Amino acid sequence: MSEDVWEGKRLGVIGAGNMAEAIVRGATAAGVIAPGRIAAFDPLPERRELFAALGCQAAATACAAAACEAVLLSVKPQSLRRAAEEIRSGLRPGTLAISIVAGVPTRILAEILAPGVKIIRVMPNTPLLVGQGMSCLSQGPGAGEVEMRLALALFAAAGAALELPEGQLDAVTALSGGGPAYLFRFAEALMAGGEGIGLSAETARLLTVNTLRGAAEMLFRGGEAADLRARVTSKGGTTAEALRVFEAGRLTVLTAEALKAAKERSAELGREA
Repeated sequence: MSEDVWEGKRLGVIGAGNMAEAIVRGATAAGVIAPGRIAAFDPLPERRELFAALGCQAAATACAAAACEAVLLSVKPQSLRRAAEEIRSGLRPGTLAISIVAGVPTRILAEILAPGVKIIRVMPNTPLLVGQGMSCLSQGPGAGEVEMRLALALFAAAGAALELPEGQLDAVTALSGGGPAYLFRFAEALMAGGEGIGLSAETARLLTVNTLRGAAEMLFRGGEAADLRARVTSKGGTTAEALRVFEAGRLTVLTAEALKAAKERSAELGREA
């Protein structure tokens, strides 16, 4: 569905990597913003060429891409300060800066960007690349309802998008930011375990991928995890025996400890920015 909040506005992309590409592909495919109203800059010529092939403008400099009503900051944390210096003269008071730079709080962004820039910080995750992302957005200095609607429209086009206070973004990073990696690690364990009980690698992979995909869809359709688990688990059966082994290994406690560690590391990275 077309989103008219972007009508007449342009988006500058600073750092035209995979995540920025996913955001742009989703937003343009959904009619949120026309490709011709997007200017993208990346140090790598091949990335600028890719965005040009999508119908976007390939900006010659970061500063040129920043001369838009809104700017998507999509650079590595260690490159942020240099990028901020390059775009500062192109930013104007009232420009909306949407940052997906991992771990960098809005107070730091406000310090290094031009005065009067309105800031929204976003924590997306990698399923954005396949149109199934989970993005959490927080208002920063100067941003209000209008700016949040602009940002939500971009990210909702490639998955689900949710507004949360910035104080919760470290927890978001721990859960949904790292969540795909946790699932991939569990998938690795399932596949290895399947081979260990006599299945071929190909069969173990097929069973794992389709089982996880189907189970996730059942959750997505509104099922409660505990209820769905109970429906699959017969007393004294094979699934119950497997779950007993998981709980003996402190699965719930271990998961909580892992999320806490990830949240604390996210907070540390923010302080180091």
